Amino acid sequence: MLTLTINNASHQIDVDPDTPLLWALRDVVGLTGTKFGCGIAQCGACTVHVDGEALRSCQLPVGDVGERKVTTIEGVGDTPEGARIQKAWLDIEVVQCGYCQSGQIMSAAALLAANPSPSDADIDAAMAGNICRCGTYVRIREGIKEAAKNA
Repeated sequence: MLTLTINNASHQIDVDPDTPLLWALRDVVGLTGTKFGCGIAQCGACTVHVDGEALRSCQLPVGDVGERKVTTIEGVGDTPEGARIQKAWLDIEVVQCGYCQSGQIMSAAALLAANPSPSDADIDAAMAGNICRCGTYVRIREGIKEAAKNA
C-alpha cells in the first residue's frame, strides 16, 4: 500500500511500485484529466506537477514519487499560475480538439511558477516537449503571455 498526496489530498493506493503514476491517477484514484498520449514521455499529454516540477507521469513509477506532492489538471486551478493559465486558455480560445491541453496547461503553469515573465524563447523551451496535433502553438504562446501579463 502506497500513500500519495494528490491535489492536496492523501490517497492510499494498492499498486505495484513500478506502476506508472499515470495509471495510478487514472485507474486507481479516478482522476482522468491527465491523458495517455505516447507512453514514452515524448508528447507531454500526461504531464503533472511533482513538487511543482512538470514531469511525464507515463514513465514515472509511482514508487518513485514518495512523499512529494502531485498536482494534476484537476488541482492546478487552485494555484495562482494554474488559475491564470486556465482563464487565459478560455479567453483566447486556445483549445481545438483539447486532447493535449491538460499537459499543455500543466507545462505552462510550471513555467509561470518558475518564470513569471517568460520570453518567447523561454516559452518555446518550456513547451518543447508538448505536442499538439492540431497545431495550436501560436494560441498556446498567446495564452501564456496573457496569463503572465495578468500576474
